[in-house]
Amino acid sequence: MSAEERKVILASSLGTVFEWYDFYLYGSLAAVIGAKFFGMYDETTRNIFALLAFAAGFLVRPFGALVFGRLGDLVGRKYTFLVTILIMGASTFIVGILPTSDSIGILAPIILIILRMLQGLALGGEYGGAATYVAEHAPNGRRGFYTSFIQITATAGLFLSLIVILGTRSILGEAAFADWGWRIPFLVSIVLLGISVWIRMQMQESPAFRKMKEEGTGSKAPISEAFGQWKNAKIALFALLGLVMGQAVVWYTGQFYALFFLGSVLKVDGFTTNMLIAWSLLLGSGGFVLFGWLSDKIGRKPIILGGCLIAALTYFPLFHLLSAEANPALTRAHNEITTVVEVDRSTCSFQFNPTGTARFTQPCDIAKARLAALSVNYSVEDKPGQRDAVVRVGNQTVSTAQPNFAAALGTAVTTAGYPAASNPTVVRMSGPFDIFREQPAVLILVLTLLVIYVTMVYGPIAAALVELFPTRIRYTSMSLPYHIGNGWFGGLLPATSFAIIAQTGDVYAGLWYPVIIALATVVIGIFMVPETKDRDIFAAEDNARADRAAAAARRAQA
Repeated sequence: MSAEERKVILASSLGTVFEWYDFYLYGSLAAVIGAKFFGMYDETTRNIFALLAFAAGFLVRPFGALVFGRLGDLVGRKYTFLVTILIMGASTFIVGILPTSDSIGILAPIILIILRMLQGLALGGEYGGAATYVAEHAPNGRRGFYTSFIQITATAGLFLSLIVILGTRSILGEAAFADWGWRIPFLVSIVLLGISVWIRMQMQESPAFRKMKEEGTGSKAPISEAFGQWKNAKIALFALLGLVMGQAVVWYTGQFYALFFLGSVLKVDGFTTNMLIAWSLLLGSGGFVLFGWLSDKIGRKPIILGGCLIAALTYFPLFHLLSAEANPALTRAHNEITTVVEVDRSTCSFQFNPTGTARFTQPCDIAKARLAALSVNYSVEDKPGQRDAVVRVGNQTVSTAQPNFAAALGTAVTTAGYPAASNPTVVRMSGPFDIFREQPAVLILVLTLLVIYVTMVYGPIAAALVELFPTRIRYTSMSLPYHIGNGWFGGLLPATSFAIIAQTGDVYAGLWYPVIIALATVVIGIFMVPETKDRDIFAAEDNARADRAAAAARRAQA
């Protein structure tokens, strides 16, 4: 690898780390931000709007892919992803100085949601630009290895955001952090932005794009050429369904859903949860480069589809092992205590709520949502005509008709034998290096294995997507399936999994979403997606150039 190639990878990777750091920061601090910017509402409504603001960043990512993908294919890779990082960094910094709802009222949440949407739009353009830029600098036979350094940046950004938040909390204390210290991680991003912009300003345009512009062979309408012509659109569709869809759910399950499962389902405290995830990221992230390099040797498909298949086959036993180690008392309660909800089943809703704006007010929905929040396994017994839900936990009975149902249900669950919040069997880490006991050691091992699955599917994905499309529409074509897959299929995983848990009464049932999607990707990918590791990504332009020369020669002879 030459010095110039190393510089290209550093510029693209470092900027993308900062982009993901900015984006994840909001997710990590959503509860604090909800209190500060939606303080005019009650706690339930406040949490709904905080989740909506977070979801907005995911939902607009495909639109950012179209806007900035088109710009990248028309104007150039370098300048486009320079714009994306400026938008991302500026939006994040402004959140750090934005007055709260106590100061400017309703304007605070409105501006916050606009900033979140700008972040999502920018992220929609950043990944495609960075991956395309690195791939077009990489020599044939090494694109998987070169682009794998881009792939490691999402995990690095998450890791960096966790470290900055934990460090700030430790130094300031919880009271000061909740009051004003939460702003510091957002304000720090201005330093990261400055470094990234300075490095990217030193870079030259990618040689493939530069040559295309000099010859005047670029696309004049990248979006319509990429998605309006079936020969190109079908490749994007198969890339989404046969590669990215499965990659996205494995990625989100191994990092975000594991975080949610430990904290919300298994009731592990926030510090311990973050430290367990941080250690697994640190130990497993080298797999991005390893599997990127390996994909240059044996192909992109065997690794990506193999990762999807292995993940789908092992998620259930691995998450059962997480439960048994992280909260043994809760696992015993799941196995030993029978809980039944008696209600007219026709009144129950499927509680899918990706934006956080839906309200489920039927007694059945209230009972099921509360049991899911308490991590109680249950079944539903149909009682036609019975509107109020009666919950039987062991020998305890509670009805939604009685006042203070939530508190009464919590008491009944504990009395029946479910562990209280002070349960001493739950894993707790006293510090970052408290990892040499059985509980944290086993949990870190399992979480690291989940991260390795992530590296298998994500390490080669950039090279695979770049190689599927010609230079003239590459930025646009690869960005849209990537961000639909990761922004929608991946971003909707927590909401979908919770809805499945509430519907089935099984805390592990949410895993069916990533399992089914991953298996579907394996089937579609095997039959519909070509292997691309030996493909010359400049061949299409070279052939077109040769065809034009031959046509010109024929005209001259005539």
